[in-house]
Amino acid sequence: MFKRDVQQIKDLILRNLRAQGLETPLLQKRLIDAWPEVAGEMIAGYTRELNIRNQTLFVHLTSPALRADLSMMRSELVKKLNAHVGSQVIADIRFC
Repeated sequence: MFKRDVQQIKDLILRNLRAQGLETPLLQKRLIDAWPEVAGEMIAGYTRELNIRNQTLFVHLTSPALRADLSMMRSELVKKLNAHVGSQVIADIRFC
């Protein structure tokens, strides 16, 4: 009798994504899509643009007062966003 090498499809897909260099962009997209859920719909309404460069999430806001408030909650938002994605995607947030 032969022994089968049984693997979960999740592991195969993740290995394939890593091999093609697509795992990080996929995680970044998930993190950006999670912004309204993690930050809240009201804050998402004041958000113009989100992008990630060098493990830093850049959040462009239309309200200077909200920008100041969120700057004080920066580390908490980083933890919540990374936890939502399940991986260490960002290390910092900059509010512009």
